[in-house]
Amino acid sequence: MEINKIDSYISEFLNHYQDYQTYWNYEDGCVLMGCKQMYEVTGDEKFYEYLIHYLRSRITEDGNIPSFSTEQFSIDSYNCGKVLFYAYEKEKDERYKKALDFHMDMISKHPRCQCGNFWHKEIYPNQIWLDGLYMAQPLYMEYETKYNKDAHYNDILSQFRNVRKYLFQPEKGLFYHAYDEARIQPWADKVTGCSQNFWSRAEGWWLMALVDTIEAMSPEIYEQYRELINLYKEAIQGILGYCDKRTGMIYQVIDKPEIEGNYLETSGSAMTAYAIMKGCRLGILCEEKYRRIGRELFENLCDEKLKTDADGNMSLTGICKVAGLGPGDKRNGSVEYYLSEPVVADDAKGVGPFMMAYAEYLKSEQDQ
Repeated sequence: MEINKIDSYISEFLNHYQDYQTYWNYEDGCVLMGCKQMYEVTGDEKFYEYLIHYLRSRITEDGNIPSFSTEQFSIDSYNCGKVLFYAYEKEKDERYKKALDFHMDMISKHPRCQCGNFWHKEIYPNQIWLDGLYMAQPLYMEYETKYNKDAHYNDILSQFRNVRKYLFQPEKGLFYHAYDEARIQPWADKVTGCSQNFWSRAEGWWLMALVDTIEAMSPEIYEQYRELINLYKEAIQGILGYCDKRTGMIYQVIDKPEIEGNYLETSGSAMTAYAIMKGCRLGILCEEKYRRIGRELFENLCDEKLKTDADGNMSLTGICKVAGLGPGDKRNGSVEYYLSEPVVADDAKGVGPFMMAYAEYLKSEQDQ
């Protein structure tokens, strides 16, 4: 693994990156989180400048976000909001606090399943997706810890408990991609309500949701803090049972490496590396046991997926472009479906977590 190559790639990516969507979106949020964490570890102003420029271009001086889609009630919409805490603390600009308050107002109105978890989207009613835990819960927890005296900790914890209750497959040690509480979706098992398979990026979202929420939580609320840590450790143990023997990377369909067309997927692998290294840094994983696993996973990911063409242009390859379930008969959750989605390079859903994992890699070097 070449550090200079990684640095050059990230700089080149940011120089050419175009906003993923015209509206406030989770894909850009992944890149912004990568920039925040890279700035924290390197102090390189280009990361902070990128983050602040993005926020200023999207948020008015009075804290409004005109491109935030309030009608869709999409859980994805909250991911970008996570960097607002950092921007507000650094800039002391009230627009960012107002924007945070707006996010929390939207969260308070977000539709819920009967069990208490947020719907994934208005078009995905009564559904819990692993993706959604990452999009909303770390922001929700950080706001509660910093501004609301931990008032809704029980709500946050119950949503993690429900995922464990409804989406966990104990024999596999893995979590299904999604759960339909109504059990009416074509992709949902009529008895369990779960989707059929274990997708790399969904498991990655879950791991990052856990470790980021733990970081944002007050450890003084001891029993709940330990409960999240136990869920995190269980999830880490589960995914490590399916890592590729040579690289440590994660397959697109996690538990079926032998299926023709299955491949080592970049975004889920980067998320797993990030979650492991961050868990070591936070002291919730045994560093002696897990530090090497996380670092080697990231190193092998770089060697396998960060490619340079004949003209010297670099690309982060092997990223599943998108995968979901429904609506209706679309995207049925089969193995064949997950392997049919395009595999692309330089997508924000892969590069953002790659930057986050790299930041943790650099932090782990500094801590030695």
